[in-house]
Amino acid sequence: QVPLVESGGGSVKAGGSLRLSCVASLSMIRYLTMAWFRQAPGKEREFVSGIGIRSGGFEGYGDSVKGRFTISRDNAKNMVYLQMSSLKAENTAVYFCAARDGGVSSAARPSDYEYWGQGTQVTVSS
Repeated sequence: QVPLVESGGGSVKAGGSLRLSCVASLSMIRYLTMAWFRQAPGKEREFVSGIGIRSGGFEGYGDSVKGRFTISRDNAKNMVYLQMSSLKAENTAVYFCAARDGGVSSAARPSDYEYWGQGTQVTVSS
């Protein structure tokens, strides 16, 4: 019923960069906690990054992407972004945008989120 649409995926060589975007057809996006997850074939969905409602609030990263990925949001444009740098072959996955109502101290499980996009493929070659 409530769409989140990802874009910006594609193919890149190891060491390169990509910027993913998610647009939300959700009213009151400024009251939503937003996140990115990824899922590789045969593996469970994995938390990549999340960002809370308030400046200085929740901002988290999976251990494997700290220092390489950066999440940001632009509430005026109903957008959330994931800047990915120093990409590795093991980062290949479908990347999903997710959202939940309200603020949180920490939210890094798929069950913490109620709205999901369809995913965008990221392929990193060696």
